[in-house]
Amino acid sequence: MRTPTLLLLSLMVLASLAALPAPAQVGWGRNQARSLTITQQGMAATSQILASQTGARILAKGGSAADAAIASNAVLGLVEPMMDGIGGDLFVLYWDAKAKEYIGLNASGPAPKALTPQFLAGKDVKEMPTVGIHTVTVPGAVDGWAMMHTRFGKLPWKDLFDDAIFYAEKGFPVTEVIREQWADPVNVKKLNANPASVKVFLTGGPPQVGDVFRNPGLAKAYRLIATQGRDAFYKGDIARAILKTSAAEGGTLTAADLAGYSSEWVKPISIDYKGWRVLELPPNGQGMAALEILNIMQTMPAAPGPLSPAEMHKRIEATKLAFADLRKYDADPRTYEAPVATLLSRGWAERRAKLIDPLKANCKVTPGDVKSGDTTYLTVVDRDGNMASWIQSVAHLWGSAVTVEEMGFPLHNRGWGFTLDPTDPDILAGGKRPFHTIIPAFMDKGDTRIGFGIMGGMNQPLAHAQFVSNIVDFGMNIQQSMEAPRFTKGGAAGCDVSIEVRVPPATLQVLSEQGHEILIRREFTQEMGRGQAILHNARTGTNFGASDPRADGAALPEPIKP
Repeated sequence: MRTPTLLLLSLMVLASLAALPAPAQVGWGRNQARSLTITQQGMAATSQILASQTGARILAKGGSAADAAIASNAVLGLVEPMMDGIGGDLFVLYWDAKAKEYIGLNASGPAPKALTPQFLAGKDVKEMPTVGIHTVTVPGAVDGWAMMHTRFGKLPWKDLFDDAIFYAEKGFPVTEVIREQWADPVNVKKLNANPASVKVFLTGGPPQVGDVFRNPGLAKAYRLIATQGRDAFYKGDIARAILKTSAAEGGTLTAADLAGYSSEWVKPISIDYKGWRVLELPPNGQGMAALEILNIMQTMPAAPGPLSPAEMHKRIEATKLAFADLRKYDADPRTYEAPVATLLSRGWAERRAKLIDPLKANCKVTPGDVKSGDTTYLTVVDRDGNMASWIQSVAHLWGSAVTVEEMGFPLHNRGWGFTLDPTDPDILAGGKRPFHTIIPAFMDKGDTRIGFGIMGGMNQPLAHAQFVSNIVDFGMNIQQSMEAPRFTKGGAAGCDVSIEVRVPPATLQVLSEQGHEILIRREFTQEMGRGQAILHNARTGTNFGASDPRADGAALPEPIKP
């Protein structure tokens, strides 16, 4: 196999640097770029600082972790419009400190009843589309907000949208990472296909860093939600705007599809990873893949360091095996019973781990045979120790690229997670929920509890596994683990793998010799996801926050006074 030219050139440069004498480790300093945020007050960690400020302010007013998460999420839907918003879905893992239990919420919506393989065949569509109105499923986020507020909220519902409405009306300065996504030619082309998207998001072209962007349509939608509740979205003026937009695009959404939607409380799934409990949500999300990766990894001892060739090879190969299983066995549990217990068992992990050759990359990974059967993430802790691990998305950047007329938000394209293959458990069906990529997580041991998540499509399970292993196996704190160089891979097929350039050149050389086809990425690329984490020590009441430098966010403490 020919080593890619980019890798060879990069290795030549890095090898010359590696030949220099190692500098003496003297003086003050640290092994991470950002400091941990440490406080005994509540804390909000999001991918955009205005949203983090909103979450902290809600906590200072006496709000719960759920209140702060809803308010932060509303701001994020404005300031990161290509990532998330009310046109998308939501998943939550919530720690109820009083009840001492984890609660899961699946707020992902189903396909419209009339959106079927037969309907698409009549449109001469032979593969599930990835953009446009036929990728739109019922958006679940607003109903999920309402369910969380009803059960865990403390402040009045209408008070949670003040900041989002203010910024939508008055404007906010566009930040660096968001500008980069906004101006990407591929994304601009997607938006240009829809006049409403151009009107809202491309008037005068993509904004520059620091340009003040306003979205009066979204301000209108948020006011309706604040004053009329979730019914404004599913039965009221927003619902009517969604249906009008869908009809104009030839879509299949009906009033009954929207009005009949409800989120679902679900029981988290978990494994033990070397004395730590790691929790994810069950299918139709891909959380079980993160747990399977960790299970496979722990069948083998940790290598000398997280960036050593042996450790990275193990992680990459475990990822491919888990992804192969994920795509065969993950689907809406209301229509398909995924063999989760088997896939998360130690026996299954040991069986799959035997397929890993320690000296050679496997380029043709297949799923195991079970005989029995873009995104935003935020995390919040309040003064009572309740914690929200919260992830919300419009799927791909800008979702379907169809913007709801007069309401200023794009509809997601989560329907891309369906297939038109009748043998696949994710075959499209009206009323069925698609395969989902977004996954919130927790890990705990004794008095220590960590809410964490790392965004980025199929990147998320392997990013979760790397984050957990960095902490458990290599003693990193949550900020070090969040910043550590990562690799990513879009699925099980092939030997291609993207790796950040901060990985040592000697490791890259060995991996290449083992058959990994390496694409070197920049130091802190968004391709590896954008994460947040909060660690709560229940014994001392101290909170530690981490925010990924791959985003524009921050972990901010609750101010003493509002």
